[in-house]
Amino acid sequence: MTAQRADAAARRALILDAADHVFGQHGVTAPLDLVVERAQVGRATLYRNFPDRTALIQALLQRTVDRIRRQVEQLGDRDDALFEVFEGMAQRIIDSPALADYWRAVDSDVPAMRTARETVRDLLEGPINRAKAAGLCRADLDKTDISLISGMLGAALRGKTRDERAHLAGRALQLLRGGLQGATSEAR
Repeated sequence: MTAQRADAAARRALILDAADHVFGQHGVTAPLDLVVERAQVGRATLYRNFPDRTALIQALLQRTVDRIRRQVEQLGDRDDALFEVFEGMAQRIIDSPALADYWRAVDSDVPAMRTARETVRDLLEGPINRAKAAGLCRADLDKTDISLISGMLGAALRGKTRDERAHLAGRALQLLRGGLQGATSEAR
């Protein structure tokens, strides 16, 4: 990578970090000038990287998918990887509730959202199968349940403060783990 490309990649990452922070504080409809200010870049740099708010949000969503991918890779063949990924998802909800809310609220037929959801489901198929084989979760769990589980974790969004969200996410994880570890249920 050339020095110029590395510089551009660093600015793009700065903008994404700034957007993540601003949207976490003010919601995804916050003025983009706040993102520009926090990233300490010009408007032209923002719009050169992200032509509109949707492109910026989609890049943040893709970054979330990439984080899940890295976490799954780092966890390797661990039997408990599925639960570790759920904890990572809960932490993301605690840290960035506005983005998590956007993830839940956007029409699932929007191509970028559909692709992101399918990618996450596919990423978690291996951890689901390992958890089932190890007896750590219900035999009837499959990758199509991931959206439902994400929605359950999304209940933590109701916390107004980071501490409240952390408490709710912790409780949701506790209940989720207990439910997933329950005896094999009747057919859905």
